[in-house]
Amino acid sequence: MASALTFTLAGAAEAQSTRSARFVDGVYTATGEYGGQPSHITVKATLKDGIVTAVSVTPHAYVPRSLELQRAFAAAVPKVVVGKRIDQVRVGKLAGSSSTPKGFNDAIRKIRAQAARG
Repeated sequence: MASALTFTLAGAAEAQSTRSARFVDGVYTATGEYGGQPSHITVKATLKDGIVTAVSVTPHAYVPRSLELQRAFAAAVPKVVVGKRIDQVRVGKLAGSSSTPKGFNDAIRKIRAQAARG
């Protein structure tokens, strides 16, 4: 019975380790597109053991209101994303912006693909 318990615990630890190993540690950058114009933002994310340890967003809007929303989103997103597993990151409306998150999620999808062990 003790060996079965040991095997189960080891299996759980191995599964956790395998999940974390799905992504290569590093700094990744991608541009996310959204909207009809289209609009875009650049996202830079640092990964360690599959966890986002840092994230920054570079706005690219030229229209003053759009730039204001992108900047507000860029300021708010680290509080929501840092510390989360990259495969669980997906944001919705944030800091008054309902469109910028679509570009962010697009960039995060690209970053996941870049960081994935293949």
